[in-house]
Formats: sequence, structure tokens, C-alpha cells
Amino acid sequence: MKDLTQLMQQAQAMQQKLQDAQAKMAETSAEGSSGGGLVSVSLKGAGEITAIRIDDSLLTPGEGEILADLIVAAHADAKRKLDEQNNALMREAAGPMAGMNIPGMPKLF
Repeated sequence: MKDLTQLMQQAQAMQQKLQDAQAKMAETSAEGSSGGGLVSVSLKGAGEITAIRIDDSLLTPGEGEILADLIVAAHADAKRKLDEQNNALMREAAGPMAGMNIPGMPKLF
């Protein structure tokens, strides 16, 4: 019975670590850029855009399509970086359980 108690305590500790990691993920931010830095996008949490910076040289008539493409590319760059940070937080929180496939439990990275 001692083993079961210890297992339950470990599960509770892991659950707390996962909750802490989710809270950190909500505050994690990343910035992506495109066009050699002409456009940059800042993201927070699960991908919420917090800022977009556009170089003045792109604010000329006829540059709208290029600007739109650069914003999309900068967002994709920032999202990739944010996802990498969030995945690292979850792997750290999961500890030795990361990558294990336990029936009835979600797979943890």
C-alpha cells in the first residue's frame, strides 16, 4: 500500500508541475520577424498577438501585398519560437513521464 501512496503523491506533484508550466506558458512570449527585420510580430501565451512593428519603408502605395505576406511570415516565425518554448516547459514539467505512453493518460511530449 505504501507504493500506491507514493505513486499518488508523485502523480499529484506532476499535476502541480504541469499546472505551473501552463501558467508559465500563458506568460511566455516570442518575437518573430521577416523581410530582414522590416516586419516583426510579438506573441504571448498560446499565440495572442501583442505587437506588430512595420518599417516605414513598407508604408508606400502598392506595397500592401508584400506587407501582408511579411506579416504572415513574421507571425509564423514567432509562433514557431513560442511553440518551442512552450514544449520545453511542458517537457520539463513532465520530467521522467515525458514521452511515456500510459494507457488512459494523455501523451506528454
